[in-house]
Amino acid sequence: MARFLRPLTRGTTYTRLLHLWVPLLAVSLWLFVDPSTPWVPALVLVPIGLVPGVRRGEGVQARLLLTPGEEGSGISQTPSATWRDRGRTVLWLQARMVVGSAGALATVWLPALAFDLARLAAGQAPGGVPYLDAARPHWAYALLVPLPLLLLYGAVVGFGELMTALARQLLGPSAAERMAALEERTEHLVERTRIARELHDSIGHALTVAVVQAGAARAAGNPEFTDRALAAIEETGRGALEDLERVLGVLRESRQPGTGRPTLADADRLLESARASGAKVDAEVTGPLDTVPGPVSREGYRILQEALTNVLRHAGAVPVRVRVRVAEGMLGMEVRNPLPGAMSPTGRGSGLRGIRERAALLGGHARSGPEADGDWQVHVELPIR
Repeated sequence: MARFLRPLTRGTTYTRLLHLWVPLLAVSLWLFVDPSTPWVPALVLVPIGLVPGVRRGEGVQARLLLTPGEEGSGISQTPSATWRDRGRTVLWLQARMVVGSAGALATVWLPALAFDLARLAAGQAPGGVPYLDAARPHWAYALLVPLPLLLLYGAVVGFGELMTALARQLLGPSAAERMAALEERTEHLVERTRIARELHDSIGHALTVAVVQAGAARAAGNPEFTDRALAAIEETGRGALEDLERVLGVLRESRQPGTGRPTLADADRLLESARASGAKVDAEVTGPLDTVPGPVSREGYRILQEALTNVLRHAGAVPVRVRVRVAEGMLGMEVRNPLPGAMSPTGRGSGLRGIRERAALLGGHARSGPEADGDWQVHVELPIR
């Protein structure tokens, strides 16, 4: 029984009832002006439905009254963009007038019918409700009083559900809107993947530098070297915290800020961090870095960061040659280091995969692996035009 009466305790039932009443009020107003032409309101709704903004207004009203508080309501709130959308809006307005008027009339007539049945059961004459004009008072009418109330319950709930289903069908997103939503979802997933790579590159680099510095300081047993190592760990950790705060800011904001992310102009920080970890970095930059577009420069910074992190993580404090070149519409980067004898790289780590993915997203390519001279090389080329 409680489950049967549950719709009566939901606010949605009554907001849907209000939605049913709106067309009846409009029709009643017109019949008050000219009762001889009840078909005029339906005819007027045709050109009204062709107005693009009407679809937005109907969608907003349907969401507010038919699906209040429901996120995935399936009802669009955008203007009509095609003639198909306009046609669906016209059908919606016609259906709303017919179903809404029928539902609203049921909510008026059925309570009146129950009241007159109760009057007949009490020995009084009916109050003008159709089909009861000739009825004579009798106590047996009391048995029929619940029937109109049950029908009223079914009308309120049923017509509300019917209007909601029609709204989802006729005011639902068009094919173009569904495609736009899919593209937005895809961009969201791509952004999540990019943020995961950002965290991997930034935090992974900081932790690698900290581990290498801490291990070198403990092995050296030199207070002066230990002080330098702690300073390098502090600087790298501070930079990682800044990156983490920026990434968390992106997650908190609805739109990603285009500024604030490090670019190749900040590459000196990476090189100094690698040198402080014991690596002998020979860096050379040729060409105008300031002409590199922001997205390419930012991704180039992360690629260089990941390449240096891999050197420190897998090869340790070894000589590293870094070459960055801007020429002929291309940004070229090369990181080369000798391989320890016991090291057997596969080139399948998540860091190297991230480098290849970043390069591919920008229309470039990356390759990595051992060279004939025994060095490990990461070579990346990115178009900048």
